[in-house]
Amino acid sequence: MDTEPKVAASEFVLETERLRLRWFRHEDADAVFAIIGDATAMQYYPKSFNREDAEVWVGRNLRRYADCGHGLFAVTLKGSDEVIGDCGVIRQVVAGAEVLEVGYHLRRDQWGHGYATEAARACIAWAFDTLRAEKVISLIRPENVPSRRVAERNGMKVEHEVMHHGLAHVVYAMRREEFRG
Repeated sequence: MDTEPKVAASEFVLETERLRLRWFRHEDADAVFAIIGDATAMQYYPKSFNREDAEVWVGRNLRRYADCGHGLFAVTLKGSDEVIGDCGVIRQVVAGAEVLEVGYHLRRDQWGHGYATEAARACIAWAFDTLRAEKVISLIRPENVPSRRVAERNGMKVEHEVMHHGLAHVVYAMRREEFRG
């Protein structure tokens, strides 16, 4: 399986065997709401999200692209422009240190196909290859077993636990030299 990311110079797109990751567009807010507005899909977040929050989510990532060239990207299946999730690399301050986090969210009807693992692996590779990161993390609530499995399938290891926004999180990490792209 080819999970090596490919970046199109003209519009910044990561491609994997089955997925395309692209910058969000304002018109993606409804698709984002289908994910973040789903209480089951977002059960490990400290709050529920409404349609306006989806617009803010898209806007925040558009600002991230302008400010630093990356953020969470819209995930689509190859051959479709329908957004089924997001995955990307964002800057986080965790325990007082700025780190690069690989995050992912998928619409519930897309769970169980390995898409989160595939997209996250491409973003990890992109962080090491393009951003020249020395380390990437995923910040995951301890009870979020599916997300923990994604991190583990991609070779990330538990580094420590932290309180983040008032909630316990496990920090999964991988260093550049550990990545087996």
